[in-house]
Amino acid sequence: MKASYRFFENRDCEYYPCHKGIDEINCLFCYCPFYRIKDCPGHPSWIEKGEGRIKNCTGCTYPHVPAHYDEIMEKLKKLPY
Repeated sequence: MKASYRFFENRDCEYYPCHKGIDEINCLFCYCPFYRIKDCPGHPSWIEKGEGRIKNCTGCTYPHVPAHYDEIMEKLKKLPY
């Protein structure tokens, strides 16, 4: 596959499909690289827990959409690690 470093789909994964509603799931970013980022490009929800909030990404498909690869890589380059 040309440019296979940009896309990986593991249909044998016990959690596949991890999200409903998308035809192609890019498993390359199985764990979202933006989970720890408050203002991520996806659409997470937030769960109030005590005095804080927990990010809930179960309804977000942003990192799994193959067309978002370039955007994700550009945003990761700009993070202050």
